[in-house]
Amino acid sequence: MIKLMQQLRRRTPLGWLQLSHERGRLLVALAGIAFADVLMFMQLGFQSSLYDSNTRVNRAMLADIILISPKALNLQNLSTFSRRRLFQAMDVPGVQTAGALYVNSITWRNPQTRLNATVQVLGFDPDRPAFNLPEVNQQLSKLKLPDVVLFDRGARGKYAEAIAQLDQGKTVTTEVERRTLTIAGLFKLGASFGADASLMTSDQTFLRLFPRRDAASISLGLLRLRPDSDPQQVVAALKAHLPSDVRVLTAEEFVQFEENYWRVASPVGFVFGLGTAMAFVVGVVIVYQVLSTDVNAHLKEYATFKAMGYHNGYLLSIVFEEAIILAFLGFIPGALLPIGLYALAAKATALPIYMTFTRAVLVLVLTVVMCALSGAIATRKLQSADPADMF
Repeated sequence: MIKLMQQLRRRTPLGWLQLSHERGRLLVALAGIAFADVLMFMQLGFQSSLYDSNTRVNRAMLADIILISPKALNLQNLSTFSRRRLFQAMDVPGVQTAGALYVNSITWRNPQTRLNATVQVLGFDPDRPAFNLPEVNQQLSKLKLPDVVLFDRGARGKYAEAIAQLDQGKTVTTEVERRTLTIAGLFKLGASFGADASLMTSDQTFLRLFPRRDAASISLGLLRLRPDSDPQQVVAALKAHLPSDVRVLTAEEFVQFEENYWRVASPVGFVFGLGTAMAFVVGVVIVYQVLSTDVNAHLKEYATFKAMGYHNGYLLSIVFEEAIILAFLGFIPGALLPIGLYALAAKATALPIYMTFTRAVLVLVLTVVMCALSGAIATRKLQSADPADMF
């Protein structure tokens, strides 16, 4: 290793000298790589926010095991099943409590703009907390009153004035399906790709908002286990005990169930993945053009090196040196610009878009691979260079 470091120290940095000699070409190459990196960062950022935002409700549920209908696609497309399954689940050893959660979307009138908007309504028994959200659990007594809801302060849309009034201790009213709803408090969950806002309410208020909904038909069953029970054993017992019209998932599996829908079944996840791949291809083309132009411009010099006895491996290392230098120099602006773009996108969409160390490392690796692949393609002409043909 020491000998290798000494050889690298004595070696003339021909790659860097060639790049720095043509300043204009170098800046164009760095701009192209940065552009490709920004595209990859934005696509990966939106893809991550897609999975993160749409699993917020799933991760906030106060349950060890969740019962859902086998026909359910995701949280916005839940089918229903009989509430009797909760009573049957209580017969399984290890199950401590079983609560029902009602989920549906409804059009309400924005309390600030008075324009119609679609929100997601989550209804549950206030005597049985359904979410691991302190703000919600501290206001459960308010939900026992009819037509009272809690509103998500992280909602997407124009709600700033209404939220300010609620923060001052005032109540805000609005209309839903010819009913007057009272917003008695706030909580923080956040918007998602599937819903602009969420409302927490009691199961009784939920059934008033959806009069055609049968109280015995529930969206989700939330099971809490005894502290000394094994979740996997209880899951196996529930699957054996309950009929096939209900599906049994652990809390982790329920989060994965939601994420898999947006990753596989929804076209949105595919679009973001395709966008990342296209950004990678654009970067390969840009770097290849730069390196190929550089190789053509110095083809006689490379042929002279061959005539002096240098092997192809040494000449190829010069091109790869240029590729690696371009990768790291282009990554710096390509990683800094998305930080500001993430902040703008998060403010405009109310989605959790932010820079992560893991994503930065991933894009850096993709950038190095991108530039190395471009260098490998650009060296094909270099290998065929013959001194006899050059002079």
